[in-house]
Amino acid sequence: MDDLRLAPLVGIVASLGFLVTLGVPYVLADSASAVGAYYTSGAVNPLLAGLFALVTIIVFAAGREGRTDPELAAGVALALGAFMTIVAVAWALTVRVDVIAIQTSHRWIVVAVSAIVPVSGAWFARALGVL
Repeated sequence: MDDLRLAPLVGIVASLGFLVTLGVPYVLADSASAVGAYYTSGAVNPLLAGLFALVTIIVFAAGREGRTDPELAAGVALALGAFMTIVAVAWALTVRVDVIAIQTSHRWIVVAVSAIVPVSGAWFARALGVL
């Protein structure tokens, strides 16, 4: 498959996966208030990174389909993905895991999934010859 189509597709899937990963505690926890306490107990709320993920989906899709300049889309996706990862790492390092009954590895899964987004943005930029 062509890297110019596969790289943004991976970015879209990774961004959707990130949103799903953020939604998992709402399904597994007893109450939404416990999830709210879990997400707000860190230095930065990871739902901000979820907002970046929503925008990144649109950017990847627009660049993939040629509705915007693919080089610009790759750069924006790379930057937003990097910010997603920074927010996720800052939250994972400072979150209190004792406020919710969920696996403590959830925070590291959030970081791992968020790291796929800038990697796919860089892959897209490299396929375009920008990097």
